[in-house]
Amino acid sequence: MPFFEQLASSLERNRLTRRQALWLIGAGCASTLSACATSPVSGDSILVGMSEADEKAVDARVSPHQFSRDLGAVQDPALNRYVSEVGGRLDDSVHRPNMPYSYRALNANYVNAYTFPGGAMGVTRGIMVELDDESELAALLGHELGHVNARHVAQQQGRSMLAQAAVVGLNVAVRDSSWGSVIAMGSQLGASALLSGYSRDDEREADALGQEYMVRGGYPATGMVRLQQLLVDQEKESPGLVQTMFSTHPMSRERRDTAQQMAETRYANTKGRNPQRERFMDSTASLRQIKPTIDDLKLGETAMAKKDYRNAETKFDSAVKRTPQDYAANVRMAQCLQATGRSRQALDYADSARRLYPQEAQAHKVAGVLALELRDPGMALQRLDEYDRVLPGDPGIAFLKGVSYEGAGNRRAAAQQYNAYLRQSQQGDAAQYAYSRLKGWGYVR
Repeated sequence: MPFFEQLASSLERNRLTRRQALWLIGAGCASTLSACATSPVSGDSILVGMSEADEKAVDARVSPHQFSRDLGAVQDPALNRYVSEVGGRLDDSVHRPNMPYSYRALNANYVNAYTFPGGAMGVTRGIMVELDDESELAALLGHELGHVNARHVAQQQGRSMLAQAAVVGLNVAVRDSSWGSVIAMGSQLGASALLSGYSRDDEREADALGQEYMVRGGYPATGMVRLQQLLVDQEKESPGLVQTMFSTHPMSRERRDTAQQMAETRYANTKGRNPQRERFMDSTASLRQIKPTIDDLKLGETAMAKKDYRNAETKFDSAVKRTPQDYAANVRMAQCLQATGRSRQALDYADSARRLYPQEAQAHKVAGVLALELRDPGMALQRLDEYDRVLPGDPGIAFLKGVSYEGAGNRRAAAQQYNAYLRQSQQGDAAQYAYSRLKGWGYVR
């Protein structure tokens, strides 16, 4: 039986359907044992499931993959320096000044910001173009610093006894009866599972700390009020475009009102401070210039999430025509065309994205999977090798390389890749498939 028919048959035996997806979750910390620690903020005893070394290790291992899923840092060094400078004004006066804080603006178009427990922070360009001044950006970064300094992720792990970290986005699906495609689109919106699940009390504490940090950094406390108002307004006007923000950072008028009360009382003396609007506008001019493109991509991604591919394609096409050199627009168009079965056309956009931003990983993966769908395992291996060079450590790539080598008739190399994959993941349909191949070929009994 030809290879691709064998793959389809094997996947069908595992009862995969068109709509099934396998998102492989990697362990988030070295230890799952909870312990008591002293809160850096309050001095009280708190229950944590991660040591400080664990928090830093999660950042080092997981954050590059999440940032890549959000299409990497924007290709504007000056903008990323600016975001880092604003963050740097805050992190000198936080409760944990020795954490390895880092800041970047991401190519993601949805409205959000998030941090990993060691302080690796991402701000999406989708929210950057909605902010009005530097004090609002400081409020946003301050809020994320609040989560790090209060050790909210460590406390979540202490409560749950389990660290969750989304390391890869490997989606295995059967598209039809004759060909089982292995799709690594990563087209879902939002941050890693590690970043979700903050309690309301966590959010209130992060707000309070963020407002304190931004004030210490020289900003008016009203920046936090305006940030909260912006998000409340967006939730009301376009809830579909900000649903990720509200799932990882549930917003409410209560939080806006609390920030307002603090600005009028405890921080009343900051009222006359400069919110640095002019500096913000100058530093973000290049990004705001392509706001119509970002808005098109927001709408297209929302349509994609609803499987409204026709509307998504219209929005992505508009984005590409507005800004042909935009990496995110080309990746999203490739993923939309891939979802509708137009692999050859999708590959053109994926390759355009690769040329535009070769040091970012996602377009290499998308191109590799499309090459598999086009039954070109040699090209697939080239693209997957490029992904691995740019962003090593994704176990899903080993699986895809196994599929590619198998398609090329190199059973020994395929077995090595499947074995490498199984050393990192033993559950799920991809693991079942890899194990069945190794067993069928006599490598395991």
